This record gives sequence, C-alpha cells and structure tokens, in this order.
Amino acid sequence: MPMNLEAKKEIVTEVTGIAQAAKFAIAASYRGLTVAKMTELRLKARTSGVYLRVIRNTLARLAIAETSFACLQEVLVGPMILIFSTQEAGDAARLISSFSKENGLLEVKALSFGHLLLKADQLETVAKLPTRHEALSMLACVLNAPATKFVCTLSETYAQYVRVLSAVADKKRAA
Repeated sequence: MPMNLEAKKEIVTEVTGIAQAAKFAIAASYRGLTVAKMTELRLKARTSGVYLRVIRNTLARLAIAETSFACLQEVLVGPMILIFSTQEAGDAARLISSFSKENGLLEVKALSFGHLLLKADQLETVAKLPTRHEALSMLACVLNAPATKFVCTLSETYAQYVRVLSAVADKKRAA
C-alpha cells in the first residue's frame, strides 16, 4: 500500500530529528535477512539505545540532506537500513559488528562519523572505541598516576629506613 504525502513527511521529519541528534550513522544492506533476523536486530537495537529504520532511499536522502550525515547519500542504493547511534558513538558499530558476525547477510555499505564518510571495513575499529565511561576511567587513571608515583617515591625512603631498622633488630635478636 503506497504511503500518502503526510506519512512520508512524518517519516522524513522523524529521521531528520534523530539524525541531527545522532553521533554516528551506518548504512547497511539487509538483502537476504529473514523477518525473524530483522526482528532480532530491531530488538537488540532498542535495548542498546540505537535507532534503526528501514526507509525508502528517496526519503532517507531527504531526511539526511541537511544533517552531518549527508555524505551517506551516495551509498543509498538498493534495500538499505539506517542505523543511528544517539548515546555513544560506538554503540551502533558494536551492535552491527556482533550481528553481522552471527548473520553474514547484513552488509555494511558505509559509516559516517559527523561529516566524515568512512569505509565499511572500518566498522571494527569504531566498534572497539571505548564508551564514554571507559574513556573517562582511563583518563582518571592517567591523571592519577603521577601523583600516585610521587607519593610512593616520597614514602619509599621512610619504608627503606623502617626495613633497615627491622633487619638490624632481627640481627641483634638472632645474635
């Protein structure tokens, strides 16, 4: 059943709003996936905070034309699915990477990180990016390391002194 103009406008408006708020996007071909597999992918996307939409290419081009993902327009050929990561940049990449390993029929065409168009073989690299929480934890450890080493260095002279006194005391007790 064909969509009327109002339904198409609603879809374009919805996808444009998501694309403007998103940090990362993936365009993938879903040709050959069964309905059960697509349902499984949609469920995983919902639970991981990823927006996933099967949309006509003409509507997708209109929706992403004025966003930072306009570079994806050239790869929108054939049955495509748009995946937007709204919370963490690597969420969508991790989801699609794990799903495509299980189901070889999902073929990533291109990735977009802001205005930058990435090739499909860079999906694994993006999937390995740390989450915001992990990156902040790593930064805290790096920032804390010099202070920790400094305190250890300062206290080491006292610790050596105590060990020497303890060894002298043990030697006198033994004699």
